Amino acid sequence: MEFARKKLVTIICEAGLEARIGADLERLGAHGYTVSDARGRGARGTREAGWPASGNIRVEVICDEPAARAIAAHLQASYFEHYAMVLYLGEVEVLRDAKF
Repeated sequence: MEFARKKLVTIICEAGLEARIGADLERLGAHGYTVSDARGRGARGTREAGWPASGNIRVEVICDEPAARAIAAHLQASYFEHYAMVLYLGEVEVLRDAKF
């Protein structure tokens, strides 16, 4: 069994940004992404996931390092100043390397 090293980009942001961020991710080299509801508390208070447009989402992307860096740079430049958003990168090992 052969694992490939990839980057996991995790974005937590306002649910209303889902369509825009999805388009950005595809344009920046992501082959796909996963979205799930998120809730919690941070610098901007408590966010609930009960209403589709008002809660937070978690967007996860597995990709190569150049795509991960491009995604992070674009989101920082385009969204961080005006929206509640957290982004972090991690190392993952995946099977089926061609999917990512």
